Amino acid sequence: MNLKVLCFGITRDIIGQFEYKVSLPANATVADLKNHLAVQFPAFGKLKSLRIALNEAYAEDPMLLKENDEIVLIPPVSGG
Repeated sequence: MNLKVLCFGITRDIIGQFEYKVSLPANATVADLKNHLAVQFPAFGKLKSLRIALNEAYAEDPMLLKENDEIVLIPPVSGG
């Protein structure tokens, strides 16, 4: 299935673009997407945390992805 992933903050810097298109097998999960990103972009493995939003809600690793889902990478947040 073809997915469109929106990237913000350091995730955009790592991938090099705001919108990342990826093809994953049917029944892929959020964990599968995270694994794909870590393989394609090893810098993802160095992030202290990475959250993924799926259709405007935080997604857990076992959640299934579907074509046309809105997928957003939420980078670690720091500040004071």
